[in-house]
Amino acid sequence: MTNRLAVFDCDGTLVDSQHSICTAMTHAFEGEKLVAPDRVSILSVVGLSLPLAIARLLPDAEADFHLHLSESYKLAFQQLRRENAVSEPLYPGIAELIRDLDAGGWLLGVATGKSDRGLDLCLRHHGVHAHFVTLQTADRHPSKPHPSMLLTAIAEAGAAPETTVMIGDTSFDIHMAAAAHVRALGVGWGYHPPADLIAAGAASVAMDSAELHGHILAR
Repeated sequence: MTNRLAVFDCDGTLVDSQHSICTAMTHAFEGEKLVAPDRVSILSVVGLSLPLAIARLLPDAEADFHLHLSESYKLAFQQLRRENAVSEPLYPGIAELIRDLDAGGWLLGVATGKSDRGLDLCLRHHGVHAHFVTLQTADRHPSKPHPSMLLTAIAEAGAAPETTVMIGDTSFDIHMAAAAHVRALGVGWGYHPPADLIAAGAASVAMDSAELHGHILAR
């Protein structure tokens, strides 16, 4: 029997990191004497790889400057971490959901726009790292919605597209799932509106972790 695999996005799905993301992005822009994007604009690109996210926020700039600003964002985030100012709490019920799925025989993975280091620190901080068998980040893959992260997760877990579910809060997650021929489930507590997730092709949108558990188990 092929393994059942549940792959989660991180920011906006497992953890609410919006304050830290918006703060770091604002610092990066202001460090270059640029007007920082508003909160809604920043959250709309969470989930994309940094250069692509910044390209959407600053479309008239050159690609080299997008890369430069990406590095400025990383430095700003690292400074927040040194100051113990990073806020990435798990959403309510997520720790229990992870443990229940693991105990129920599901293999678990993450596909995220975070870096390897950022994801590792986040999962270890919350004591859930050991529950995940495959971790895919922007450090080693093209940006969502390219299916590379999800296809690699499936291969590493010994799963198949038909036994895999992708859970995310953005249309990028849903489009990535479609590109990998994987069932997509949305969550309504993240950074894109539920209507956008349904329009992108999500089979359903859960409004809390208990509802999400039921959606994962349903076929």
